[in-house]
Amino acid sequence: MLYVGLDIHCKSIAICALDENGKVYGRWTVRQLDQLMRRLGQLPRPLHICFEASTGYGVYFEMLTEVAEHVAVAHPGQLRWIFRSKQKNDRRDAEKLAKLLYLGEVPCVHVPSPEVRAWRELITFRHRLVEKRTRAKNGIRGLLRSLVIRPPQPAGLWTRRGIAWLKQLTFGHRLYALRRDVLLEQIENLTRQLSRVEAELARYSSASVAVTLLRSIPGVGLRTAEAVAAFIDDPRRFRDAKCLGAYFGLVPKQDQSSQTNRLGHITREGSATVRHLLTEAVWQAVRRSPTVKACLKRIQRDDPGRRKIAIVATAHYLIRVMWAMLKKQTTWCETEAT
Repeated sequence: MLYVGLDIHCKSIAICALDENGKVYGRWTVRQLDQLMRRLGQLPRPLHICFEASTGYGVYFEMLTEVAEHVAVAHPGQLRWIFRSKQKNDRRDAEKLAKLLYLGEVPCVHVPSPEVRAWRELITFRHRLVEKRTRAKNGIRGLLRSLVIRPPQPAGLWTRRGIAWLKQLTFGHRLYALRRDVLLEQIENLTRQLSRVEAELARYSSASVAVTLLRSIPGVGLRTAEAVAAFIDDPRRFRDAKCLGAYFGLVPKQDQSSQTNRLGHITREGSATVRHLLTEAVWQAVRRSPTVKACLKRIQRDDPGRRKIAIVATAHYLIRVMWAMLKKQTTWCETEAT
């Protein structure tokens, strides 16, 4: 049996293999994926392989599974404190991964199926399109503000009537008009692209039982439900509800020593898209659900200065409830009297 550590980069892949006694069996460096597969094919079986999660980790996992008895994908964030060293290079990193694998101490990540990975990436892609469109809209607002032009209906600037007003607006200099035209073209193009992406997401999510369950929560729409369902994937992979907050970066940073315990801002690990959608869902759920509203009030303690803290903490509460609903396959149930 060999324990193989791989340090994978775009232009090179460092390989280190340990034998069953933990001694170095061999070291190699290859440049292409096909060269890696040929080299692994020449090694004696069985193989246990470990590599660090990065871009394309799902493709590597599937290919390596075909030649290895076990493939472990290491969590890069948890490897930082393991790999602290003043002498760091690809060969050493590959050897350290092999040693962690030999000792059974690899901090593994969950590798979703290719279908779920594609679902996640399209959800994130949609979120980035929305951000691009928002920047373009803010550019229009900034242009109007710089020229002291007040729209007739600020709340309806992006309706058909508002867009028509923007297109007919005259400026004192043609450069301002060019800026307006380019920003409007960006908004229109991004809106069409968003329509295509959201239509495909809606078709895909319509067959998901998890999305249907999560949409039973007041204030949780299709976009939030599909994002949470996609990134949780299998709820059984989490030990308990507390793990959800850490996974989505909703727990505070902590620096504790002896009697001193400092709590900072949230860690912001995991998907920023899910955190953003969860926060939006909280604002809607507070208006529609007595249970969520009571949770926010209990955390806020009638202190306006704790409003943001209460929103984030309520999002943490909501994701834990969502996990429990997916695990038990149940719909939302109000616990506060209406």
